[in-house]
Amino acid sequence: MREIDAITKCKSCGFSGAGQYCSQCGQSLKTKRITLPGLLQDIFHLFTHFDKGFFYTLKRLIIAPGYMQRDFIEGNRNRHQKPFSMFFICATFSALARYWLLSSLMNYYQVTNTTELFFFRHYMVFLYIGLIPVYALLVLLFFYQSGYNYAEMGVLLLYTLSIFFLTSPFIFLFKFIWPGLDTVYIEFPLYSTYFIIAFINFFNRIPKWRVVLISLLIMLIAFIINQLAESLVIRFI
Repeated sequence: MREIDAITKCKSCGFSGAGQYCSQCGQSLKTKRITLPGLLQDIFHLFTHFDKGFFYTLKRLIIAPGYMQRDFIEGNRNRHQKPFSMFFICATFSALARYWLLSSLMNYYQVTNTTELFFFRHYMVFLYIGLIPVYALLVLLFFYQSGYNYAEMGVLLLYTLSIFFLTSPFIFLFKFIWPGLDTVYIEFPLYSTYFIIAFINFFNRIPKWRVVLISLLIMLIAFIINQLAESLVIRFI
């Protein structure tokens, strides 16, 4: 006789059913833990086709930072844009937008230095892709007792940094009003606030005061690494 499938509750919509996929929403009823090979498969998936959940994922990242990332890691993945493709889309948008805005700003003020333009157009996305493993290791070292693995920390950061990239060009618009403005004075407190809220919600089993202190330390270290990496790349292009 054929073995009867066990009844399983879907982690995406909550519907209980048997078999391989949820009859209500179509997500797989058996979700595996996120691993590094799984993330590499997602990267391959990025270059084959995009998902339809970009705006749903963006909405969740805005209204439920940290919760959205944790839900994805714990199995609610059917409606979400895959983490690497979300990151790649947002980073590409940011690079192209900042390239266009900086180009317009330089033309307006008759500035001829094109080094930053070249960086945003050709190197920015790849630089941050290369820095993600470093940042993920940094978070893993500070939150090693949380139970999440290296790949899952990578997912947390891919989604979180996606919001940073999407908002960056809009902050850059202030330079059209104040050309000498260093946008880091807006970006750092704004991103730190979002980062802390996301981490408090994500690491909900760790005392909030501890998460806040560690998050600030991580942001400071990541900011220094980021500034050094950008300066190094711009210097050699």
